Amino acid sequence: MRYVSTRGNAPILGFDEVVLTGLAADGGLYVPEAWPSLDEDEWRDLRGRSHAEVAHRIIRRFVGAALTEDELADLLEAAYARFDHPAVAPLHQIGPHDWLMELFHGPTLAFKDHAMQVLGPLFELLLTRAGRRVTIVAATSGDTGSAAIEACRDRDAIDVFVLHPKGRVSEVQRRQMTTVDAPNVHNIAVNGTFDDCQTLVKSLFADADFRDDVGLSAVNSINWARIVAQVVYYAWAGVALGAPDRSLGFSVPTGNFGNVFAGYVARQMGLPVDRLVIGSNRNDILTRFLETGTMSQETVVPTLSPSMDIQISSNFERLLYDIHGRDAAEVRAAMQQFRQSGAYDIPDDLHQELLGLFRGHRLTDEETTEAIRVIHQTTGELVDPHTAIGIVAGQVAGRRDEGGVTVSLATAHPAKFPDAVERATGIRPPLPARLADLYDRSERMVEAPNDTRALQAIVREGLRR
Repeated sequence: MRYVSTRGNAPILGFDEVVLTGLAADGGLYVPEAWPSLDEDEWRDLRGRSHAEVAHRIIRRFVGAALTEDELADLLEAAYARFDHPAVAPLHQIGPHDWLMELFHGPTLAFKDHAMQVLGPLFELLLTRAGRRVTIVAATSGDTGSAAIEACRDRDAIDVFVLHPKGRVSEVQRRQMTTVDAPNVHNIAVNGTFDDCQTLVKSLFADADFRDDVGLSAVNSINWARIVAQVVYYAWAGVALGAPDRSLGFSVPTGNFGNVFAGYVARQMGLPVDRLVIGSNRNDILTRFLETGTMSQETVVPTLSPSMDIQISSNFERLLYDIHGRDAAEVRAAMQQFRQSGAYDIPDDLHQELLGLFRGHRLTDEETTEAIRVIHQTTGELVDPHTAIGIVAGQVAGRRDEGGVTVSLATAHPAKFPDAVERATGIRPPLPARLADLYDRSERMVEAPNDTRALQAIVREGLRR
């Protein structure tokens, strides 16, 4: 299995180097040279298997010779053992053709744990084998940071620096990052938006001398291993609900496009996905793109669903590469235009092709609050703002095939956003017992300007050499 950059000017790498590299040297994102696939019998053979077994069957198609079968199996068993629910990603029926998949049973109560609990030990295994260490710098809109910290804390070969937009994550999200007392963990509150944080991270990768000096790597969804690990729960839900003999739609609240792109990868592998719905808040760059065929950046607006307060959807570049027939020159041109003007268009025929699979739907904060209330009233489910947006988007734009089902992804535990949930339902969701003292723990973080040089200085000062 070999990997190529979406921009075509970076070395072709194996899976292990892609994991440790993160962002390609040319600024692009790595994707497989060709999509692996499962035939219908192989999909049927996944039915009734454990989450770890499904994960093994999916992920092994992407790792090549980087891991042995036993190494991968042991890694996955250990990763999923940290989830509170025996099913790892349990499914609940919430309507005649509608299901909810709970992805918040991991250590930090968000879907990012599904990837990070795999990626952390994978990093350690590959680094130990190579006799290397890395410096991870990650941007978070709320959930990636705590999941990355929990996965990488106290690991000797990793230093991790997490950037979050100051004042633009929930208090629970912030405290899950800043209360971790580990020598290799550093939290940085940036005076700016998530897009600013994400741009800062990319600027560090663009500085070749700095990147090589500190051994820079990434755990954001720009790292291909993050996407691979998220493909697993699409496969899990699909076979549990009758695939490949039943069509599926998935509704995904997303801003950076990584989570929904994992669904696209599952489809490329042969899962019968006929609709991928993108749920948006007021920062609706993806929904606007699907409506117009123009990717156009606007100002980030704070909302009740801060993990989607994004106007630069980095992972969309991977889809752009695929729909342009893997023409890296087209991707480079689009990305250059986006950097210069904040917008780019795709041809009408490609736009229509995307609309055959993707749909988008947006909710305001007021509509989100009402959705949380109605969902609780009609189904008994207490959901966070992001999940509520996904459920409504799935109801509006989800199902095409009358015999199919729509699965909405519950991306965060409601206790991560207690104020919003209480405002909508009158119920304040409690944190799990293991996090009951979260508000009493001491916080550790530094504040930083939206400046690359300042960030480089913070990273260099914090490194354990």
